[in-house]
Amino acid sequence: MNKDKDNFFKNTFLLTASNITTGILSFIFSIYLSKILGPEGMGLYNLVMPIYNLFICLMAAGVVASISKIAAIYTQKGEYNNIAKTIKVVAIFNISWALLIGIIVFFSSSFIGTYGVNDTRTIKAIRVICPAMVCIAISNIFKGYFYGTSKIIVPAIIDILEKAMRVITVSLLIFLTQAKTLEGMVTLATVALCIGELQSLICLYIYYKYSINKIPPSTKKPESGFQLLFDVIIICIPLCVNGFLTNILGTLATLLVPRRLIIAGFSHTEALSIIGKYNGMAMTLITIPLIVVSTINTLLIPDLSQTLSEGKQYKASLRIHKVIKLAFLLGISTTIICNIIPNSLGEMFYGRNDLGPYIRFASIPAPIFFTSLTMFGILNGLNRQGIILRNSLIEALLELVCLYIFTAIPSINIFGYSITMFICCGIGLILNIHEVNKHIDISLNISNIIIYLLLGFLTFLVLNILSKHLLINTPLINNFVISALTFSLFMYLGKFGESEI
Repeated sequence: MNKDKDNFFKNTFLLTASNITTGILSFIFSIYLSKILGPEGMGLYNLVMPIYNLFICLMAAGVVASISKIAAIYTQKGEYNNIAKTIKVVAIFNISWALLIGIIVFFSSSFIGTYGVNDTRTIKAIRVICPAMVCIAISNIFKGYFYGTSKIIVPAIIDILEKAMRVITVSLLIFLTQAKTLEGMVTLATVALCIGELQSLICLYIYYKYSINKIPPSTKKPESGFQLLFDVIIICIPLCVNGFLTNILGTLATLLVPRRLIIAGFSHTEALSIIGKYNGMAMTLITIPLIVVSTINTLLIPDLSQTLSEGKQYKASLRIHKVIKLAFLLGISTTIICNIIPNSLGEMFYGRNDLGPYIRFASIPAPIFFTSLTMFGILNGLNRQGIILRNSLIEALLELVCLYIFTAIPSINIFGYSITMFICCGIGLILNIHEVNKHIDISLNISNIIIYLLLGFLTFLVLNILSKHLLINTPLINNFVISALTFSLFMYLGKFGESEI
């Protein structure tokens, strides 16, 4: 048990370190983009990305989770030949499927850009992301294998290199082509994305071929290719349907917001600008701590599957408690920091003095938002893909309705995103915790939750006074001190009552 525990936390630490690095590089990329594109350009770029994510879901949603889960089980049983054969048959199927979808999207780009996004400047960018989507669909197969077999160091390095090259690539492309228009620069940003994903795919394939040749030979006859593909698809289908349907609703919500903001009294350019400030800048900043949560989510799926297959219910319950608590405390810390120094953060990272309200409001739902995201990994590990689909659809439909209502109200406008996130994530979290409790007892301690919230409010009051009156009047140092004090305090408090929340 101790060995398993050490392995989980060792992998979590390694993957978290890697994801923090890639997260920082992605953040640097977003800062760079915001400087060359401006708020309107970021708004345009953020209208292309939901299209990108939507079709990636259709191509490969659930592949990482299903391959990692199956690879972990086969590794435990010593059936290594089944792992290699699974990767082969899934790769053949996925490449064919991804190419088909990519070709359809490429030839439908004019229709999608004109009538879907409602901005013809996105057509070229949509065409460019098609090869990138195919590369990601194939890369996810190899990533699932590496996560399931705990070979995460080299893939993490590959991911870091890809993110680092993205900034260099887009800079070179803009310099070489002398692009001046928003359409041209947004298209070049997606070209850089495509080149980076191709680079990652090549490196992952080389490392996969190297590592698969190192596995011990297996004397047991492997399952048939059809059966192995079926085992993966049966896990993938609910996740794929979940990802695609929720992404359709999410994409509709994203494309709906500019139209609703126009109804609220903004011009199309102004609507794109405030979307760029909220989604492209403020939300990018708020979600940096999610690197830790998403890392644990990735590793939690194979870990819970293996733990429960060994009949260790208490260990699984304890692991779920710790993951939920970590996400909740990170959310509280993020809200505190972003409400004490929102203006300083906007100036420090983006060189803008008008981001304070966006950062402040975007951070308010963070404790619920961060905690709700852990439910994907937990329910996946408990093999409840159907429940994930049902609850995600409820949440996505509710998000669409709330955004439709709130963003058209002139006094709320873009801040309707924060209200929507609070409502939708809260309801989704309640539904998911109720489902988890049916299968494994996690009985969350409401008293501890209230205590942590009260401690959060007290910390906000104390650090707010310190920030304004006692700390050094240097924004950079002040920001660092406030952030370090807040995260350190709540990570320390998180050690108490480890079996509770």
